[in-house]
Amino acid sequence: MEKPLEYLVRKPKVSVENPPLLLLLHGVGSNEEDLFSLTNYLPESLLIVSVRGPLTLGKKSFGWYEVLFTTGQPKINLEQERESQKLLLQFLDYLKLNYNFDESNVWIGGFSQGAIMSYSIGLLHPEKVKGIIALSGRLLEENKAQVTVSEKVLSKKVFISHGTNDRVLSVDYARSVKGYLESIGVHPHYQEYEEGHSINREMLKDLIQWLEVQLGNQS
Repeated sequence: MEKPLEYLVRKPKVSVENPPLLLLLHGVGSNEEDLFSLTNYLPESLLIVSVRGPLTLGKKSFGWYEVLFTTGQPKINLEQERESQKLLLQFLDYLKLNYNFDESNVWIGGFSQGAIMSYSIGLLHPEKVKGIIALSGRLLEENKAQVTVSEKVLSKKVFISHGTNDRVLSVDYARSVKGYLESIGVHPHYQEYEEGHSINREMLKDLIQWLEVQLGNQS
């Protein structure tokens, strides 16, 4: 099977036969090296794969779909977003052929557009992942309409963090996802920070603690 997407990998730092897998998805205009810089801090038992978006926007600049602001409101290219979902599912199959990991213990997370894609995969293909990490993201209304509330959706572990001073994606988006998830019976770990559109040390510390608890609960 051909490699569907470019990526960087950090193997577990401890000996684990079937490690949990964490997929990291960068924001628009960035690349796989961005979130890969966080891997030194994340739990040692994880197999971590940082994935590059399929759309080339410039030198070392990639995305998962295009966003147009011609009307003053962000209008996304839904076809490209759907295609990126497909590629990520193919990529998971590719990883299964090339790495050992626990297929029932897959986590997906990202920043900004990467968080948006993480919601798409986690909620529209809930059988594929155990948990979702959304850093400064939102759930697309077009995808919310497609969610089927099932046991697999209701069992999702979800971590949401967002800056109250975010001028790119307002914190209202995060509050809206929290409200929606709670309305269907999913109770995310939710935290706001005095921060803009970025990941600060406090967010990272809280994410690490949350992940350690989640992974520890499974032993």
